Amino acid sequence: MAETRSALVIDDERDIRELLVMTLGRMGLRCDTASSLADARNQLARNQYDLCLTDMRLPDGSGIDLIAEITQQHPDTPVAMITAFGNVEAAVEALKAGAFDFVAKPVELAVLRDLVRHALELNEARNTPAADAVASRLYGQSPAMDNLRQTIAKVARSQAPVYIAGESGVGKELVARTIHAEGGRAGGPFVPVNCGAIPSELMESEFFGHKKGSFTGAHADKPGLFQSADGGTLFLDEVAELPLAMQVKLLRAIQEKSIKPVGANAEVVVDVRILSATHKDLAPMVADGRFRQDLYYRINVIELRVPPLRERLEDLPGLSQKILQRLATGLGREAPRLCDDALEALQNYPFPGNVRELENILERALALAEGDCLDAGDLRLPQPAGNTDAPSPSQPHSPPPFGRQTPHANAAAAGIDPRTVDPRDTATSALPSYIEEIERAAINHALQENRYNKTRTAAALGITFRALRYKLKKLGID
Repeated sequence: MAETRSALVIDDERDIRELLVMTLGRMGLRCDTASSLADARNQLARNQYDLCLTDMRLPDGSGIDLIAEITQQHPDTPVAMITAFGNVEAAVEALKAGAFDFVAKPVELAVLRDLVRHALELNEARNTPAADAVASRLYGQSPAMDNLRQTIAKVARSQAPVYIAGESGVGKELVARTIHAEGGRAGGPFVPVNCGAIPSELMESEFFGHKKGSFTGAHADKPGLFQSADGGTLFLDEVAELPLAMQVKLLRAIQEKSIKPVGANAEVVVDVRILSATHKDLAPMVADGRFRQDLYYRINVIELRVPPLRERLEDLPGLSQKILQRLATGLGREAPRLCDDALEALQNYPFPGNVRELENILERALALAEGDCLDAGDLRLPQPAGNTDAPSPSQPHSPPPFGRQTPHANAAAAGIDPRTVDPRDTATSALPSYIEEIERAAINHALQENRYNKTRTAAALGITFRALRYKLKKLGID
């Protein structure tokens, strides 16, 4: 027979206690109750619980203090706060104290059941230490990475919104996916969205969905991102790009845990954990009015900073070899190693693009180099602007501009396997088609890097939007 799970309900209102006990009892939980902090402490001293629900205001103190005590003394017991409707400050304070979630009065039973389900899933997952699982996803032996993994293991157990800060290319989405995978929502969907890639006029429909006929072109009901992420995690990448009008609507959806599709008459309850990220500093954007302060505090309950690669250079050798192994496996070949001068060159390079740039450098070197050892020249690291000195092993030649390299190098830069390119083709009538293949590969690569945002893709390629549109049509890129 399965072991009966138990819960402790702490509230000074008898009606609320009875409602919660009845609801949890129907979910198969045995419930104890307490009407004060003193009663709750006595119960916790005598029994072990799979879940605690506590009110904010109690006759002999604050539920916030009890949450902090449970988090400290009973770390395996998830605790959630019951708070007054719309009291966002109290909810945020509870999450910071260690609560994994909160529910507002009057208690909606559907929201309460979802909360309980996630709490029990957290208990099922606690047999496998989260820190060990995280270690396999985020490589690095540096103190910065050790600290990051430990923090991820802690926040994964919570339902609190997490704001992931860090420069472009550090791996913010990988951190978000790890938090999701190591938490109680791992069985639910993980829905990433680049907030800068959605046209402003389509944002409300994309986030909240729409009903058939609600606007021109709405030929069928469409669920939004919140509904797609129901029961799981919604990752808002580049959240700083949200226009102010959408920030207001997003804030309400997060606070009320419900959304209203465009054209609908009623709201839909959604159960979503919010993770967000941006490479920009939101604080000055709040100060000058470009980002709402209330939304900033709502998504920034827990801030997680991902260190840039230059702050963990001791991870470079192992990280580089892991990337080379993965890339070589994809090509069906043995992974080369990095020569000493290549490692020295990497150690002296500032990596403005962080891990993403390291992957691109190694992928290019793997495509162009021969032999089982990559040297500094194979890396083709860019030189600092204005540096006219002869290159040293730690400052190898920067690659010539695109179009002035060898056919093999041009193909590799555009993402084409250079082994499939015959240089002699460029001296024949095949030259136009060869150039088109190079252009097509370069444009497809830029589109993927910029999440298919054509405006950003054009800027990344150094051409106008009109020119990009012409190229897409000419090359048959959909």
